[in-house]
Amino acid sequence: MPHVPYAAFLRVYEPLAAFPEPERAYWAEYAQREALPDVQDELRQALSGLLAIPPRAAPRHESGDAYVARVDGVVCVCPWRLRLRAWQAMGEVGHWLMPQPVVDAAMPPAARRSAADEYRRWRVRNPDARPWIRSALWHVPVRWFVLFGEEDRCFRPAGESGQRVPSLRYRTPMVQARRRVARGLRTVRESMPQGPLAEALTDVGRWLEEFHPRSLVELDYGGLVYTISEEQLAADRSVAQVTEALAALAKGDLERASQLYEELTDRWMTVRERQFAN
Repeated sequence: MPHVPYAAFLRVYEPLAAFPEPERAYWAEYAQREALPDVQDELRQALSGLLAIPPRAAPRHESGDAYVARVDGVVCVCPWRLRLRAWQAMGEVGHWLMPQPVVDAAMPPAARRSAADEYRRWRVRNPDARPWIRSALWHVPVRWFVLFGEEDRCFRPAGESGQRVPSLRYRTPMVQARRRVARGLRTVRESMPQGPLAEALTDVGRWLEEFHPRSLVELDYGGLVYTISEEQLAADRSVAQVTEALAALAKGDLERASQLYEELTDRWMTVRERQFAN
């Protein structure tokens, strides 16, 4: 059985009211199922095309599965949309930090070209489509930490509730995530208007605006738990560190803000470099 890849996930769970009919009725019925798929099931579906002969860069059909959360009695769903995400991942091949021969072996150029053509045709018919899930290999982007507060943190050690590995996630209401992004973006623009973080926060802020205001936003360390020790996960305070760095920046303490940012990026670069280890 494959394990969750070394990736972190940013997910949005929307209330059923956000979906038009008949999709709303479908998800309402789906959420009542006794056994819902998990991250391992998502991984198996995502890999099915790559294991085909010849390999397919994207599934033939869109997934009808989702993650389900219940918040104060309200059912919220996060559709997987594996086909859409696979298409969009094709445009990020250049950022995978892998040698080109490795990329071509895993996903032949012909398969990528075919998927790109198919995506362009589909996009014409679905110009407003967007994924509910974003992923990042071997790290958590700094901009994702801005969406959360330390009070949103949930760490579970291995063995708790029968789970085999530890887990670390953050969950917050959409209104809070948007407020934090707006505040962080304002602070960054006032101090470093031309820096990459301002552009990154603008991108994630625009993405959040596309969802229902009563949605739930989740950061899941996902498969990173297979490369970060349980002790390190328990001690990880990346969200608090980013919050402190932005507060220092707002006060004009550039030295402290730079120190915190460098510590954070250095720590995550150490994790990211493990993808090149034998």
